[in-house]
Amino acid sequence: MSRITALLMLCFSPFVFAGHCPDWSESIAASRIDQLQARISEWDAAYHGAGESKVSDEIYDQYAARLQRLRACFPGSGVTPGNPLASATGPLRHPVPHTGLDKLADEQAVSAWLKGREELWVQPKVDGVAVTLVYRRGRLLQIISRGDGIHGHDWSRHIPALPAGLRELASPRDLTLQGELFWRMDGHIQARAGSLNLRGRVAGLMARQQISSEDAAGLDLFIWAWPNGPQDPRQRFALLASFGLPNSERFSQPVKDLDEAARWRQHWYRSPLPFASDGVVLQQRRQPPGARWQAGSSHWSAAWKYPFAQALAEVRAVEFRIGRTGRITPVLQLEPVRLDDRLVRQVSTGSLQRWKELDIQAGDQIVLSLAGLTIPQVDRVAQRGPRLAPAQPPKDGEYHALSCWQPTTGCEEQFLERLQWLAGKRGLNLAGVGPGTWRKLMEAGRLSGLADWIMLQPEDLRRIDGIAGRRSEQLHRTFRQGREKSFQQWIRALGVPAPRELDLGESWAQLTARDAVQWQREAGVGPTRAAQLVAFFQHPQVRQLAANLGEEAIQGF
Repeated sequence: MSRITALLMLCFSPFVFAGHCPDWSESIAASRIDQLQARISEWDAAYHGAGESKVSDEIYDQYAARLQRLRACFPGSGVTPGNPLASATGPLRHPVPHTGLDKLADEQAVSAWLKGREELWVQPKVDGVAVTLVYRRGRLLQIISRGDGIHGHDWSRHIPALPAGLRELASPRDLTLQGELFWRMDGHIQARAGSLNLRGRVAGLMARQQISSEDAAGLDLFIWAWPNGPQDPRQRFALLASFGLPNSERFSQPVKDLDEAARWRQHWYRSPLPFASDGVVLQQRRQPPGARWQAGSSHWSAAWKYPFAQALAEVRAVEFRIGRTGRITPVLQLEPVRLDDRLVRQVSTGSLQRWKELDIQAGDQIVLSLAGLTIPQVDRVAQRGPRLAPAQPPKDGEYHALSCWQPTTGCEEQFLERLQWLAGKRGLNLAGVGPGTWRKLMEAGRLSGLADWIMLQPEDLRRIDGIAGRRSEQLHRTFRQGREKSFQQWIRALGVPAPRELDLGESWAQLTARDAVQWQREAGVGPTRAAQLVAFFQHPQVRQLAANLGEEAIQGF
């Protein structure tokens, strides 16, 4: 049901027009819109024609929302909108049309929808395949795919293969029901596992010409509508359970307000269920008779989707962050997107090599997910943007473990990372001295080397914007404490490339006198590490820094 509903209701969705309009020419806009339309049409044809789901529903919804926003931004693009339901309709008319669901984007939209409504219920929004089921004297006579909500395909050929509890009810009733045919997966936790394309598995089965009872053994049914059934939800659910269809009663809860609806949403999102689900459905008790139902949104029910497990994001800019050791990390600045109830504004590609492989530039659309359920990561590039001003990474060899001991042009970031390491827990452990402090000092011109802060006096600090009064006195006391740190702490703070467990003694002079062979006699030091240590202690800027520390009477120098 979700893809048809998404497309029917997209024009009314609050997130469609989120974000700014791209600064594109009409020709570029027309090309991008055409590409988006072609991709969505391809997915529609695969899904409705062959039961093949080439993309997750949440990514599909975001693509469709982006297409709608671009059409609004560029009404003169001249690209004819596609018909998302062109391949969905079928030859068989539904006894009662399938209604769709408004999508409520956030708690504010849910609160507005709930206002003035009484006798409300909430259910999981089961991620399966929507069908009409026609029972005669308790026997399943007909299954019709949702199609376009009015006409669908006849799937009745599969009835003999379905589990017995779906083929025959425990009561010889004549019924017309609407529900979700899903693949049963006991203990499924949506927040942890996602939908696992279980809906696609069901759609693929039903698209076949023939299936066996073994193929269909995992199929189950969630009834979400009983046109012309009992108005009282409790009676409706109880009767369905007595017929042998218990899921509606088991997974439906009365709610009074937003807080209760939100609690059930979180509970079902993070608790074991026998099906995949992509949100919850809110329903009011009073519903019109089936004769008045129409394809499209219903006014008596709405969907509140779970947080995105994957998000489609537009790249605003590509930045290259330089670490203390010269490691280059590409960071993508994004149009803010919500991912698992958090707002993501930037994401790292992890390494320069991966950025080069993905070739991400400003204007590209990327797919994000959460690594370990906590850290945003780039999964893939969804669509290329117009390459107007490609970002260029630093030149090979420009930054390395021994570059940027001073804040010269282009070296500011690595220099600040060196200072942050120096002040951190693995260095001098200077309490309350963070990146903001170092940046203020650097921008004020008070740091031309890594240890210049040692010489700053309270009156020097008071003249710096953002460091005044008590803060300047406190900072000066912290800097004085830094002078008293041990040689071992100081040498680690400078970033010596030695194993943490290695005892480096008490004298800079002794360390600088060692050659590679002598270093390799130490535990944990091989040829590569030995070469790094020799290069460190012989580097001119490191030697000058050590000399400056000696002049300031720092222990061991």
